[in-house]
Amino acid sequence: MSDPRRRLGRIGERLALEHLERLGYRLVVANHRTRHGEIDLIVCDGRTLVFVEVKTRRSGATVRPWDALHDRKRAQVRRMAAAWLAETEDRPSARELRFDAVAVVVDPDGSLRRLDHLEAAF
Repeated sequence: MSDPRRRLGRIGERLALEHLERLGYRLVVANHRTRHGEIDLIVCDGRTLVFVEVKTRRSGATVRPWDALHDRKRAQVRRMAAAWLAETEDRPSARELRFDAVAVVVDPDGSLRRLDHLEAAF
């Protein structure tokens, strides 16, 4: 992968998934493309199906991860989730649906500096 932004994003998604798995979630799908964009992670713990938006930045960046989670982005994630739900027949059964956000900050070498997980972020 030659695009540095995509590479950084994938590092953050991997770290976010490791965090979610430690909490008892299992991966349903990662980087699912819809006509509205790409869903970073969809995870489930048997009770709750969670659509996860991951924002990754390098330490020292002037833009904080949460700055990119504006109203337009939250609406886009909801549209992507609705598209996934409409087109996916073989999905885990869950009583609840939630939208989480995970902010990841990494060192220049890709090592985790900080991870913040907001449940029901939007």
